[in-house]
Amino acid sequence: MKELVNTTRDIARELARKYSTMTHEELDTLESILVPMKFNKGELILKEGEVCKNIYYVDRGLIRQFYRKKGKNVTEHLGENHTIFMCIESLFKEEPTKLQVEALEPTVIYALPKHKLEQVALHNVNIQILYRKILEESLITSQVHADLVRFESAHDRYKRMCKLYPQVVLRAPLVYIANYLQMTPETLSRVRAATVFED
Repeated sequence: MKELVNTTRDIARELARKYSTMTHEELDTLESILVPMKFNKGELILKEGEVCKNIYYVDRGLIRQFYRKKGKNVTEHLGENHTIFMCIESLFKEEPTKLQVEALEPTVIYALPKHKLEQVALHNVNIQILYRKILEESLITSQVHADLVRFESAHDRYKRMCKLYPQVVLRAPLVYIANYLQMTPETLSRVRAATVFED
């Protein structure tokens, strides 16, 4: 895998641009708590039974968040470059997670340790705003997925995913996309074929 291209400073700037405006001092503070991590394809970033202590920012790569139910893996989230993920219940309750996170490609991630983020947020209003907006985004992403599988047809689910997460649709294995959309791979193949004829 290539060496890290972005520095922690680049990532701090990226996060500031996305979630909050920051002074140079606040950027320094945010940069000081970022932890770069690299994972190979197929490597687990977080295992079932571990406590999630970080909010994670994907610099580049692709991740899958999943859990086991009745002996099968259920995909709950697929994340790509420049997106956030966390196991929110484990993070806030400080209890072992039932979720697992796997790198589907060679992946570079920056961890924001929750306890450090909360410490610096006490003294930096813009970091406080960043923290709040990251949590809001995470909750909205979960809600979008819940509504997708609850209210929309298989066809509409796939079309909406293509619109919301085009890179994920292009890069993630079809079996995981089908799983995320709560349909069989066969149904997804039919839906994809029908969608091609529409365009």
